[in-house]
Amino acid sequence: MKPVASSAHLLPRRAGGLLAAVAFGFAAWAAKAEEPAKAPLFHAMFQDHAVLQRDKPIRVWGRAKPAQRVHVALAGKKTHANADGQGYWEARLPALKAGGPYTLTATAGGASQTVGDVLVGDVWLCSGQSNMELQVWRSLDARAEIEGAHGETIRLLTVPQTGSVVPLETFPTPTQWRKVTPDTLRDFSAACFYFARELQKTVDVPMGLVNAAWGGSRIEAWTSGQGLRTSGGYDDDLDVLEKYAVDPAEATGRWGELWGRWWSNRVGTKHGDEPWSPAYSTGNEWRSAPRDLGAWERWGVPELADYNGMVWYRTKVRLTAEQAEQRAVLLLGSIDEIDMTWVNGRAVGSTYGPGSSREYPLPENLLHAGDNVVVVNALDTYRDGGMNGPASAYALQLQDGTRIPLDGGWQYRMAPGEDLPPSAPWQTAGGLSTLYNGMIAPIGRYGLRGLLWYQGESNITQAGRYHVRLQDLRNDWRARFGADIPLLIVQLAGYGMPDTKPAESGWAELREAQRKAAAGDPHTGLAVTIDIGDRYDIHPPNKQELGRRLARVARHLVYGEKLPPSGPVPLSARRDGDSVVVDFGDVSGPLVAYGSHTPIGFELCGAEPASCRYADAEIRGHDVILRAPAARVSTRVRYGWADNPVVTLFDGAGLPAGPFEIHIP
Repeated sequence: MKPVASSAHLLPRRAGGLLAAVAFGFAAWAAKAEEPAKAPLFHAMFQDHAVLQRDKPIRVWGRAKPAQRVHVALAGKKTHANADGQGYWEARLPALKAGGPYTLTATAGGASQTVGDVLVGDVWLCSGQSNMELQVWRSLDARAEIEGAHGETIRLLTVPQTGSVVPLETFPTPTQWRKVTPDTLRDFSAACFYFARELQKTVDVPMGLVNAAWGGSRIEAWTSGQGLRTSGGYDDDLDVLEKYAVDPAEATGRWGELWGRWWSNRVGTKHGDEPWSPAYSTGNEWRSAPRDLGAWERWGVPELADYNGMVWYRTKVRLTAEQAEQRAVLLLGSIDEIDMTWVNGRAVGSTYGPGSSREYPLPENLLHAGDNVVVVNALDTYRDGGMNGPASAYALQLQDGTRIPLDGGWQYRMAPGEDLPPSAPWQTAGGLSTLYNGMIAPIGRYGLRGLLWYQGESNITQAGRYHVRLQDLRNDWRARFGADIPLLIVQLAGYGMPDTKPAESGWAELREAQRKAAAGDPHTGLAVTIDIGDRYDIHPPNKQELGRRLARVARHLVYGEKLPPSGPVPLSARRDGDSVVVDFGDVSGPLVAYGSHTPIGFELCGAEPASCRYADAEIRGHDVILRAPAARVSTRVRYGWADNPVVTLFDGAGLPAGPFEIHIP
């Protein structure tokens, strides 16, 4: 693959700390590439202790002088490649069986690089959000797991957490392959490691684990811009992102227009309600915020005490003509968790980051003598919401060094509603393609055996779109890593208090999207985890059992073992007199109900959302017979349909039937 141009100017000068770090790191790497005698010839994926994918040609690449010939050798196999006009080179070595350790070498002119202790085995990319990121030290029995950590044949590489508005060629900060020791394992992904450890019990080859995960991230951030454009719906946002790479100020202004359009079309917004407009007049619904600001939950306002949603903030800052002529940066202290900010009616910035401060350079000629209006829309979805830093953190920094506090008094107004605003496309974990660009693109086309994906919690509010987005990501990553590369999906575990009656659930809807994505593709598998969640912790610590279930899916899907991969799955539903019969497949031994003679968690539903009713269930072989007063007119069967359902249907292998919804013909 030809790398993108390595130009640091493609990244915004002030796009938050991470993007700034990306710009610096990327520029530094590109500069080193011009001096191959001092820089590595190999890309950063090829370091001591690396694992290379067995049984397929081995692609290696790196940087040398333009047009220079590079000679590569591994395990007695040799090849060569010529660097192109920018110094990029790529070569392929013949496929090798599992084994090692080997030495990988590259020479070009007077430069050389030797990579030692290289193994050949199976390489897995483990990606997603916080449940994939969750470290071994936070998992069940962590102390014993870490103290007993050892192993020569499992190698770990953690991709640096980086967001970027353009695809990066390499990692902006150093990382390296590591052997498993107590020190190296402690902060590595628990789900990824326990998967490989379990898999090695039946697949006795070296395992290379590449962990690229970011807590709180959305699936759109992990999909390339091209992948997102495939199914549509993001063209305007992606156009803004492309503009942001070269002109952040102009792109931010355009994004403000798109955001304003969303607000105007939002349910409950009145015509002319534009709080960011300088001509806007605050009414009785606006109140004075405490002078010291801080999280709105601690203001002593009853309706804000447990409020998750949007709040508008508005203030004015008075400038002299001399001050208004200067370049300026708007300093906004800690805001939790997403802000959209305007000055004098123009959008100047938007950032995702709970607790992080903001610095927004203002466009020239935006400020004027007299009162200037600053407006912030803050969205919080958990706790400690809003402008929760001290009042002294919010100011206007002028070019001459003058700091003008925004202490004229803030007004605020709640903006409740279920529909959430769009995220600025350049945001790291909540943007579009930003984590793909910063964490997947730098991996290049490194040889992999398969992909592990544990994500979805951050997409719950748009669960109806997740099936398409998951297909987009799968197709996108297969375009990079191989057309039929296996994808192992972790279905979301239960979280929250159990329901006492049937209800709609975004968690259940997203699990159904995951189930359908796996059922509709022969190279995709699903690990069901509904029974190993934690009602009080969105990060269930039992990652050992998760690893066992993922390994079982891999044994079936990837290695061809004749065993059911993930517990009972529904095959069909049919009417039988006054009852409905659900037929299950992939059952090991008999179906069983834990804690009772009959399973619970089944619902029979009509066409309307509120029509679902719990059904009595009876096990007969591999069938479950459902009875309810409305069975004759039911059109759907649901099982485990809740944020955290109580489910009791298992098979003889101790694997649960996962949540589902199927139609009755």
